Amino acid sequence: MADLRDIKRVLQEHLAKPVSGFGIGSLGAIAEFHRDDGEPLAFVASDGLTVATHRGAIGVSPRDQTTPLAYETLGGRPGRWQHGVVFCVPDALAISRRRDVLTEIGPDEKAIREEDRDDILFDMGLGARNIDFCIRTGEPALIALLRKQVGRPVLVRESPAMAAILDANPHRVALSRLGRIEVYQAIGRTRTPEGPHTHVLPKLLKSGRTHSANIPIPAGYLPCLSLYPAIPTSDANGNVKQFRRSEYNEFQALLAKWGNRAYYSEKRRLIESLQRKMPAANYRVIDSRLGRTAVRVALRQLRAEGAYDETVLGPWIDHFDTPAGRNTAL
Repeated sequence: MADLRDIKRVLQEHLAKPVSGFGIGSLGAIAEFHRDDGEPLAFVASDGLTVATHRGAIGVSPRDQTTPLAYETLGGRPGRWQHGVVFCVPDALAISRRRDVLTEIGPDEKAIREEDRDDILFDMGLGARNIDFCIRTGEPALIALLRKQVGRPVLVRESPAMAAILDANPHRVALSRLGRIEVYQAIGRTRTPEGPHTHVLPKLLKSGRTHSANIPIPAGYLPCLSLYPAIPTSDANGNVKQFRRSEYNEFQALLAKWGNRAYYSEKRRLIESLQRKMPAANYRVIDSRLGRTAVRVALRQLRAEGAYDETVLGPWIDHFDTPAGRNTAL
Protein backbone atom coordinates (compact mmCIF):
# COMPACT_ATOMS: atom_id res chain seq x y z
CA MET A 1 0.00 0.00 0.00
CA ALA A 2 1.27 3.47 -0.88
CA ASP A 3 2.49 5.71 1.90
CA LEU A 4 -0.12 8.40 2.68
CA ARG A 5 2.59 10.97 3.30
CA ASP A 6 4.02 10.29 -0.15
CA ILE A 7 0.58 10.67 -1.74
CA LYS A 8 0.07 14.03 -0.02
CA ARG A 9 3.53 15.21 -1.10
CA VAL A 10 2.85 14.39 -4.77
CA LEU A 11 -0.55 16.08 -4.64
CA GLN A 12 0.89 19.19 -2.98
CA GLU A 13 3.61 19.44 -5.63
CA HIS A 14 1.16 19.20 -8.50
CA LEU A 15 -1.45 21.50 -6.97
CA ALA A 16 1.29 24.13 -6.95
CA LYS A 17 2.01 23.61 -10.67
CA PRO A 18 -0.13 25.39 -13.29
CA VAL A 19 0.77 22.68 -15.85
CA SER A 20 -0.94 19.94 -13.81
CA GLY A 21 -4.69 19.36 -13.92
CA PHE A 22 -7.11 17.37 -11.77
CA GLY A 23 -10.44 15.64 -12.18
CA ILE A 24 -13.21 14.19 -10.04
CA GLY A 25 -15.70 12.26 -12.07
CA SER A 26 -17.24 9.14 -13.48
CA LEU A 27 -17.63 8.02 -17.09
CA GLY A 28 -20.02 10.65 -18.45
CA ALA A 29 -19.87 13.19 -15.61
CA ILE A 30 -16.68 14.96 -14.57
CA ALA A 31 -15.39 18.22 -13.14
CA GLU A 32 -11.85 19.25 -13.98
CA PHE A 33 -9.61 21.85 -12.38
CA HIS A 34 -6.96 23.57 -14.51
CA ARG A 35 -5.24 26.92 -14.33
CA ASP A 36 -3.12 28.89 -16.75
CA ASP A 37 0.56 29.51 -16.35
CA GLY A 38 0.78 32.76 -14.41
CA GLU A 39 -2.86 32.65 -13.31
CA PRO A 40 -2.89 33.77 -9.68
CA LEU A 41 -4.22 31.62 -6.88
CA ALA A 42 -6.94 33.38 -4.90
CA PHE A 43 -6.58 30.94 -2.01
CA VAL A 44 -4.13 28.28 -0.84
CA ALA A 45 -4.76 26.27 2.33
CA SER A 46 -1.93 25.95 4.82
CA ASP A 47 -1.48 22.25 3.98
CA GLY A 48 -1.31 22.97 0.24
CA LEU A 49 -4.15 20.56 -0.52
CA THR A 50 -6.85 23.15 -1.26
CA VAL A 51 -6.43 25.90 -3.85
CA ALA A 52 -8.78 28.30 -5.65
CA THR A 53 -8.69 30.72 -8.55
CA HIS A 54 -11.42 33.09 -9.71
CA ARG A 55 -12.60 30.34 -12.12
CA GLY A 56 -12.71 27.29 -9.84
CA ALA A 57 -11.30 25.45 -6.85
CA ILE A 58 -10.16 22.05 -5.65
CA GLY A 59 -9.79 20.56 -2.20
CA VAL A 60 -8.36 17.07 -1.75
CA SER A 61 -8.26 14.96 1.39
CA PRO A 62 -6.24 11.74 0.92
CA ARG A 63 -7.16 9.04 3.41
CA ASP A 64 -5.89 5.69 4.57
CA GLN A 65 -6.44 2.92 2.01
CA THR A 66 -5.96 5.34 -0.89
CA THR A 67 -4.30 3.45 -3.75
CA PRO A 68 -2.65 5.48 -6.53
CA LEU A 69 -2.38 4.05 -10.05
CA ALA A 70 -0.13 5.74 -12.61
CA TYR A 71 -1.13 4.82 -16.16
CA GLU A 72 -0.44 5.60 -19.81
CA THR A 73 -2.85 5.31 -22.73
CA LEU A 74 -2.58 5.81 -26.47
CA GLY A 75 -3.41 9.28 -27.75
CA GLY A 76 -5.98 9.79 -30.46
CA ARG A 77 -3.40 11.09 -32.96
CA PRO A 78 -0.44 9.17 -34.42
CA GLY A 79 2.60 9.31 -32.18
CA ARG A 80 0.70 10.71 -29.18
CA TRP A 81 0.01 9.30 -25.74
CA GLN A 82 -1.76 10.38 -22.56
CA HIS A 83 -0.93 9.71 -18.94
CA GLY A 84 -2.28 10.30 -15.46
CA VAL A 85 -2.55 9.10 -11.90
CA VAL A 86 -5.89 7.94 -10.55
CA PHE A 87 -6.33 7.71 -6.79
CA CYS A 88 -8.63 4.84 -5.85
CA VAL A 89 -10.47 3.83 -2.71
CA PRO A 90 -11.96 0.42 -1.84
CA ASP A 91 -15.55 0.02 -3.05
CA ALA A 92 -17.05 -0.05 0.42
CA LEU A 93 -15.48 3.32 1.29
CA ALA A 94 -15.76 4.98 -2.11
CA ILE A 95 -19.40 4.37 -2.94
CA SER A 96 -21.38 7.58 -3.47
CA ARG A 97 -24.94 8.42 -2.45
CA ARG A 98 -26.04 7.14 -5.88
CA ARG A 99 -29.05 9.45 -6.01
CA ASP A 100 -30.94 9.08 -9.28
CA VAL A 101 -33.28 12.06 -8.91
CA LEU A 102 -32.73 15.75 -8.25
CA THR A 103 -32.16 16.19 -4.51
CA GLU A 104 -31.78 19.34 -2.42
CA ILE A 105 -28.81 19.01 -0.04
CA GLY A 106 -29.06 22.44 1.60
CA PRO A 107 -26.46 25.16 2.20
CA ASP A 108 -23.01 24.07 1.04
CA GLU A 109 -21.30 24.45 4.40
CA LYS A 110 -18.11 22.78 3.09
CA ALA A 111 -17.71 25.13 0.12
CA ILE A 112 -14.08 26.09 -0.39
CA ARG A 113 -14.79 29.83 -0.41
CA GLU A 114 -16.60 31.26 2.59
CA GLU A 115 -18.79 33.43 0.35
CA ASP A 116 -20.37 30.31 -1.21
CA ARG A 117 -21.38 28.54 1.99
CA ASP A 118 -24.89 29.93 2.17
CA ASP A 119 -25.71 28.93 -1.42
CA ILE A 120 -27.90 25.87 -1.94
CA LEU A 121 -26.42 22.60 -3.15
CA PHE A 122 -28.51 20.27 -5.33
CA ASP A 123 -27.43 16.75 -6.28
CA MET A 124 -28.34 16.34 -9.96
CA GLY A 125 -29.13 12.68 -9.41
CA LEU A 126 -26.86 11.24 -12.09
CA GLY A 127 -26.51 7.94 -10.22
CA ALA A 128 -22.72 7.56 -10.55
CA ARG A 129 -21.20 5.00 -8.20
CA ASN A 130 -18.10 6.96 -7.20
CA ILE A 131 -19.12 10.64 -7.18
CA ASP A 132 -22.00 12.98 -6.40
CA PHE A 133 -22.40 15.56 -9.16
CA CYS A 134 -24.06 18.73 -7.90
CA ILE A 135 -24.88 22.29 -8.77
CA ARG A 136 -24.81 25.19 -6.31
CA THR A 137 -26.71 28.44 -6.54
CA GLY A 138 -27.89 31.44 -4.62
CA GLU A 139 -30.24 32.63 -7.39
CA PRO A 140 -33.84 32.67 -6.03
CA ALA A 141 -35.45 31.97 -9.40
CA LEU A 142 -33.29 28.91 -10.10
CA ILE A 143 -33.69 27.64 -6.55
CA ALA A 144 -37.47 27.90 -6.85
CA LEU A 145 -37.55 26.06 -10.17
CA LEU A 146 -35.24 23.28 -8.95
CA ARG A 147 -37.25 22.80 -5.76
CA LYS A 148 -40.29 22.08 -7.91
CA GLN A 149 -38.30 19.37 -9.69
CA VAL A 150 -36.89 17.68 -6.57
CA GLY A 151 -37.58 13.96 -6.63
CA ARG A 152 -37.60 13.81 -10.44
CA PRO A 153 -34.86 12.80 -12.89
CA VAL A 154 -33.02 15.63 -14.60
CA LEU A 155 -31.82 13.90 -17.76
CA VAL A 156 -35.22 13.33 -19.35
CA ARG A 157 -36.74 15.32 -22.17
CA GLU A 158 -39.70 16.59 -20.19
CA SER A 159 -37.60 17.99 -17.32
CA PRO A 160 -37.09 21.79 -17.37
CA ALA A 161 -34.23 21.50 -14.87
CA MET A 162 -31.32 20.93 -17.28
CA ALA A 163 -32.30 23.81 -19.57
CA ALA A 164 -32.59 26.10 -16.55
CA ILE A 165 -29.16 25.00 -15.30
CA LEU A 166 -27.58 25.63 -18.70
CA ASP A 167 -29.15 29.09 -18.87
CA ALA A 168 -28.25 30.09 -15.31
CA ASN A 169 -24.64 28.77 -15.22
CA PRO A 170 -24.58 27.90 -11.51
CA HIS A 171 -21.46 26.57 -9.85
CA ARG A 172 -20.88 22.87 -10.50
CA VAL A 173 -19.52 20.77 -7.64
CA ALA A 174 -18.20 17.22 -7.95
CA LEU A 175 -17.76 15.34 -4.68
CA SER A 176 -15.94 12.11 -3.91
CA ARG A 177 -14.41 10.42 -0.89
CA LEU A 178 -11.11 12.12 -1.73
CA GLY A 179 -12.28 15.68 -2.16
CA ARG A 180 -14.22 18.16 -4.26
CA ILE A 181 -13.82 20.25 -7.38
CA GLU A 182 -15.86 23.43 -7.81
CA VAL A 183 -16.27 25.11 -11.19
CA TYR A 184 -17.33 28.76 -11.23
CA GLN A 185 -16.95 29.78 -14.87
CA ALA A 186 -19.75 29.39 -17.37
CA ILE A 187 -20.76 26.06 -18.87
CA GLY A 188 -19.26 25.43 -22.30
CA ARG A 189 -22.27 25.18 -24.64
CA THR A 190 -20.40 24.73 -27.93
CA ARG A 191 -16.82 23.93 -26.91
CA THR A 192 -14.87 22.95 -23.82
CA PRO A 193 -13.64 26.14 -22.13
CA GLU A 194 -10.06 26.50 -21.01
CA GLY A 195 -9.52 26.24 -17.26
CA PRO A 196 -11.97 24.60 -14.84
CA HIS A 197 -14.89 22.96 -16.61
CA THR A 198 -17.43 20.16 -16.44
CA HIS A 199 -18.89 17.55 -18.77
CA VAL A 200 -22.22 15.74 -18.42
CA LEU A 201 -22.69 13.15 -21.19
CA PRO A 202 -25.90 11.15 -20.76
CA LYS A 203 -24.98 8.41 -23.25
CA LEU A 204 -21.78 7.59 -21.36
CA LEU A 205 -23.56 7.75 -18.01
CA LYS A 206 -25.91 5.01 -19.15
CA SER A 207 -22.97 2.58 -19.31
CA GLY A 208 -22.76 2.59 -15.52
CA ARG A 209 -18.95 2.56 -15.74
CA THR A 210 -16.78 4.73 -13.53
CA HIS A 211 -13.79 4.89 -15.87
CA SER A 212 -12.41 4.02 -19.28
CA ALA A 213 -11.54 0.38 -19.94
CA ASN A 214 -8.06 1.61 -20.91
CA ILE A 215 -7.28 2.43 -17.26
CA PRO A 216 -6.56 -0.76 -15.26
CA ILE A 217 -8.26 0.14 -11.97
CA PRO A 218 -7.61 -2.67 -9.46
CA ALA A 219 -10.54 -4.98 -8.78
CA GLY A 220 -12.50 -3.92 -5.70
CA TYR A 221 -11.56 -0.24 -6.03
CA LEU A 222 -13.25 2.87 -7.42
CA PRO A 223 -11.52 5.98 -8.84
CA CYS A 224 -12.09 9.07 -6.68
CA LEU A 225 -9.52 11.60 -7.91
CA SER A 226 -7.40 11.98 -11.04
CA LEU A 227 -4.14 13.87 -11.52
CA TYR A 228 -3.08 14.90 -15.02
CA PRO A 229 0.62 15.84 -15.04
CA ALA A 230 1.98 17.74 -18.02
CA ILE A 231 2.39 15.71 -21.23
CA PRO A 232 5.96 16.20 -22.54
CA THR A 233 4.86 16.54 -26.20
CA SER A 234 1.69 18.65 -25.97
CA ASP A 235 0.20 21.46 -23.91
CA ALA A 236 -3.07 21.42 -21.95
CA ASN A 237 -5.03 22.20 -25.13
CA GLY A 238 -3.46 19.37 -27.12
CA ASN A 239 -1.15 21.60 -29.16
CA VAL A 240 2.21 20.08 -30.10
CA LYS A 241 5.22 21.37 -28.18
CA GLN A 242 8.92 20.55 -28.18
CA PHE A 243 9.67 17.41 -26.16
CA ARG A 244 10.36 18.27 -22.51
CA ARG A 245 12.56 15.68 -20.91
CA SER A 246 11.93 16.94 -17.36
CA GLU A 247 8.19 16.31 -17.72
CA TYR A 248 8.82 12.90 -19.25
CA ASN A 249 11.23 11.86 -16.49
CA GLU A 250 8.93 13.12 -13.77
CA PHE A 251 6.03 10.98 -14.92
CA GLN A 252 8.18 7.92 -15.57
CA ALA A 253 9.23 8.10 -11.92
CA LEU A 254 5.54 8.01 -10.91
CA LEU A 255 4.95 5.12 -13.30
CA ALA A 256 7.84 3.17 -11.79
CA LYS A 257 6.45 3.76 -8.31
CA TRP A 258 2.68 3.50 -8.84
CA GLY A 259 2.18 1.90 -12.24
CA ASN A 260 0.76 -1.52 -13.09
CA ARG A 261 3.65 -3.99 -12.75
CA ALA A 262 2.84 -5.95 -15.91
CA TYR A 263 2.60 -2.77 -17.96
CA TYR A 264 5.84 -1.35 -16.61
CA SER A 265 7.68 -4.63 -17.12
CA GLU A 266 6.56 -4.87 -20.76
CA LYS A 267 7.87 -1.37 -21.45
CA ARG A 268 11.21 -2.23 -19.88
CA ARG A 269 11.43 -5.50 -21.82
CA LEU A 270 10.86 -3.72 -25.11
CA ILE A 271 13.49 -1.08 -24.36
CA GLU A 272 16.01 -3.77 -23.37
CA SER A 273 15.27 -5.68 -26.59
CA LEU A 274 15.99 -2.57 -28.63
CA GLN A 275 19.24 -2.07 -26.74
CA ARG A 276 20.21 -5.64 -27.67
CA LYS A 277 19.37 -4.84 -31.34
CA MET A 278 16.70 -7.53 -31.54
CA PRO A 279 14.79 -7.48 -34.84
CA ALA A 280 11.20 -6.31 -34.40
CA ALA A 281 9.85 -9.49 -35.98
CA ASN A 282 11.44 -11.57 -33.20
CA TYR A 283 9.74 -9.67 -30.35
CA ARG A 284 6.65 -11.30 -28.84
CA VAL A 285 4.21 -8.97 -27.09
CA ILE A 286 2.25 -10.15 -24.06
CA ASP A 287 -1.17 -10.94 -25.56
CA SER A 288 -3.29 -8.46 -23.60
CA ARG A 289 -4.63 -4.93 -24.00
CA LEU A 290 -2.10 -3.81 -21.38
CA GLY A 291 0.82 -5.45 -23.16
CA ARG A 292 -0.08 -4.07 -26.59
CA THR A 293 -0.55 -0.57 -25.18
CA ALA A 294 2.78 -0.73 -23.34
CA VAL A 295 4.66 -1.58 -26.54
CA ARG A 296 2.99 1.10 -28.65
CA VAL A 297 3.34 3.82 -26.00
CA ALA A 298 7.00 2.94 -25.41
CA LEU A 299 7.78 3.20 -29.12
CA ARG A 300 6.04 6.57 -29.39
CA GLN A 301 7.98 7.85 -26.41
CA LEU A 302 11.31 6.60 -27.78
CA ARG A 303 10.63 8.40 -31.06
CA ALA A 304 9.57 11.61 -29.27
CA GLU A 305 12.70 11.75 -27.15
CA GLY A 306 14.96 10.91 -30.11
CA ALA A 307 16.43 7.89 -28.37
CA TYR A 308 17.21 6.02 -31.60
CA ASP A 309 17.93 6.76 -35.22
CA GLU A 310 14.91 6.18 -37.46
CA THR A 311 16.73 3.38 -39.23
CA VAL A 312 16.60 1.49 -35.92
CA LEU A 313 13.25 2.58 -34.52
CA GLY A 314 11.29 2.88 -37.76
CA PRO A 315 11.00 -0.90 -38.39
CA TRP A 316 9.67 -1.41 -34.84
CA ILE A 317 7.04 1.29 -35.27
CA ASP A 318 6.07 -0.08 -38.68
CA HIS A 319 5.73 -3.55 -37.12
CA PHE A 320 3.78 -2.64 -33.97
CA ASP A 321 2.28 0.85 -34.28
CA THR A 322 0.78 1.04 -37.76
CA PRO A 323 -2.53 -0.61 -38.74
CA ALA A 324 -0.83 -2.98 -41.19
CA GLY A 325 1.89 -3.92 -38.72
CA ARG A 326 -0.51 -4.52 -35.83
CA ASN A 327 -2.55 -6.94 -37.94
CA THR A 328 0.46 -9.18 -38.42
CA ALA A 329 2.45 -8.64 -35.22
CA LEU A 330 -0.22 -9.09 -32.55
